[in-house]
Amino acid sequence: MSDPLFQPFSIGSLSLRNRIVMSPMGQGKAPGGIPDARYVEYFQARAEGETGLIISGTTAVDHPQAAFDDHEPHMHGAAVPVWRRIVSAVHARGGRMIAQLGHAGLQGLAPNPPAWLGLSPSGLWMQGAQVGWEPVGEMREAPMTAAQIDDVIAAFARSALTAQSIGFDGIEIHGAHGFLIDQFLWSHTNQRTDDYGAERTRFAAEIIAACRSAVGPELPILFRFSQFKMTDYAAKLGQTAAELEALLRPLVDAGVTMFDCSQRRFWRPEFPDSSLNLAGWVKKLSGRPTIGGGGVGLEKTSLEYGEEGVYGHVASASTAHLDELRERIDRGEFDLVSIGRAILGDPHWARKVRTGDTDSLQPYRPEVLVW
Repeated sequence: MSDPLFQPFSIGSLSLRNRIVMSPMGQGKAPGGIPDARYVEYFQARAEGETGLIISGTTAVDHPQAAFDDHEPHMHGAAVPVWRRIVSAVHARGGRMIAQLGHAGLQGLAPNPPAWLGLSPSGLWMQGAQVGWEPVGEMREAPMTAAQIDDVIAAFARSALTAQSIGFDGIEIHGAHGFLIDQFLWSHTNQRTDDYGAERTRFAAEIIAACRSAVGPELPILFRFSQFKMTDYAAKLGQTAAELEALLRPLVDAGVTMFDCSQRRFWRPEFPDSSLNLAGWVKKLSGRPTIGGGGVGLEKTSLEYGEEGVYGHVASASTAHLDELRERIDRGEFDLVSIGRAILGDPHWARKVRTGDTDSLQPYRPEVLVW
């Protein structure tokens, strides 16, 4: 029988050779917003290794407060020629690449301004207690004004058009993990009393609609979606399937082609009384294809790995959970699978899994992030 992971997939103008997606992962190697020249080789190697779709790490849209820090790549200005070389190299190796567009907002993970002094729906950012962090409760800045909201929406549209002109095969709008769009979606950080508070999806939907208007009807627009936040793993935008559907419907109507569902562990059910994970529920409720993933190639959580951390896991773990993954894709729970650490560790992960050469898989090591 054919391997579900290596069946082709097409939607809109996007045709993929297999179902394997390189998760959007930032490298922090773009001083002043300009990607290091070694990004070309970095992404090219993953395409050469038969990764079907590569999603760039977050790139800052054309807005002065968009970047998470001073080393996040931009999708405007002097960064454009570098991205053009990257996309050309990926295409030359048979790969496809999507640009992830984001705005950090009041995301307090970066230790220095401007991230501490960013925009947010209500001027409110709430930090939870995660591994190695001390909870600090609330931080407040001024809520975004209507004019600031309009400026950010326009910035997403400009950068979407830039990505299309570069030759990217689609765009992904980052609406997950506590960044600006997600801050509007989450009731804890969106306490506005205007229409953007009454309809928490309105900001995201207007960004999607503006991007769709800019790029036309054919270019795929993905939306990166998560329940959890980087500061709160237990957070949920929708506590029930009905609440989740209410959040998704305006995004579909605005023009989303596919949802990229960020999950920490793809095998965990999202709601009681069903084995469906988040990607499965989003596909069922929205009618759109989904990308699932989370934990592929890891046998344990980072806490369970202990002091050695995920960096020390052996290469054989890079195939952990693949049989269950194949079963879920085969029955149509979700359509594509995002792979993170395993493809960071071995750029030829997809090819080696396809050919059965799994004994030669390289483990994920921290030095891979240092070029």
